[in-house]
Amino acid sequence: MDRAQKEQVVEELGQIFERSGVVVVAHYEGMTVAQMQDLRARMREQGGSVRVAKNRLAKIALEGKPCESIGGLLKGMTVLTYSDDPVAAAKVADKYAKDNEKFVILGGSMGDTALDPAGVKAVAAMPSREELIASIVGCIGAPASNIAGAIGAPAANIAGILSTLEEREAA
Repeated sequence: MDRAQKEQVVEELGQIFERSGVVVVAHYEGMTVAQMQDLRARMREQGGSVRVAKNRLAKIALEGKPCESIGGLLKGMTVLTYSDDPVAAAKVADKYAKDNEKFVILGGSMGDTALDPAGVKAVAAMPSREELIASIVGCIGAPASNIAGAIGAPAANIAGILSTLEEREAA
């Protein structure tokens, strides 16, 4: 890898560290190519990405970035999982670590907040952006359906009373 390629990698990594909602650092020693492809596919499904880079270049890219504190985690065979959604990469990484003992989460960052492995688990337990939106929409829609039910209830009661009176007169 020549100097120009290294500069390009540092630039790409810098953009990843700057714009990602969450970055998770993990060891992947002993994983097969198929396992790594599986991780990449799972991450892609959730809108995230996986990146393996030289630790030295990643540390250079971290300088001056909000998540600079994760530089100490970059030792050995490390892989970066990241996503724009603040919880997607953490969810996928946590679930994958449960399925594969060779994938070990070291920590990560969420903006300028450094995360230890327990912090990554806590972020993974949070609802995703889509789940939060669905929850909010449900909360907004519930009062409207309650109002519609309350408005329709008296008419239904009157209709029930009229049908009961009608049945009594017919009998």
